[in-house]
Amino acid sequence: MTDYRNSAFMFVLGAIVALFVTVQSIVFLRRAWQEGKRRNIAPEVMRKAVISSAVFTLVPSLSILLTMLTLSGALGLALPWIRLSVIGAVTYELPAAEAAAQAMGASLMTSDIPVSVFSVIIWVMTLGIMSGPIFIIAYFKKLQGRVNKIKVEDNRWGTLLISAMFVGLISSFLGSALAGGIVSILTLFSSALLMVFCIMLEQKAGLKIFKDFALPLSMIGAMALAILYSGLLGGM
Repeated sequence: MTDYRNSAFMFVLGAIVALFVTVQSIVFLRRAWQEGKRRNIAPEVMRKAVISSAVFTLVPSLSILLTMLTLSGALGLALPWIRLSVIGAVTYELPAAEAAAQAMGASLMTSDIPVSVFSVIIWVMTLGIMSGPIFIIAYFKKLQGRVNKIKVEDNRWGTLLISAMFVGLISSFLGSALAGGIVSILTLFSSALLMVFCIMLEQKAGLKIFKDFALPLSMIGAMALAILYSGLLGGM
């Protein structure tokens, strides 16, 4: 039977999306360069900005590549490629896909996903991520104004608000990890410790390179340790 997840049709869709994103990036780069010339910014300065931006873009993209490889086992290569070429991150794509699969009585833990479940996963991942840009377009100006007002009146409340939102986001993912068994729990704490270790290397030892590599290194290390834990504990 043909693997619909890695079919030519899916890869053609992926190529169209990637081409659109690439062309859009080139257009923005060209317009930014023209604006820099209009503002009499030296070409050497703009070239340095382009090169440094490209370098610091490649480093965080390692975590995106790892997310694509993580999802490829169940969803194939084409769909994660399409999703992560536009707007996406492991903190959204994986939980959204798993939630959609579970709602249909399936799971990403198996590579044999029916077409109907695969279709639902596509719709959930795509429509769910669209809510962010739509919300920003409609309400960002008003929301940003209120946040800035809070910061001006009492910066403590502004800091508390942002921190509470971040903690709430992280907490929403902890339930599934803690309920996944001993291997899942050990992997969770291992990834956290690896992140803390990278931050300490950056702050205490002055190794600034770990500031950009902390996330991908934590992900790779946690994946390797998950394989070790599974082998030692028998996938408990």
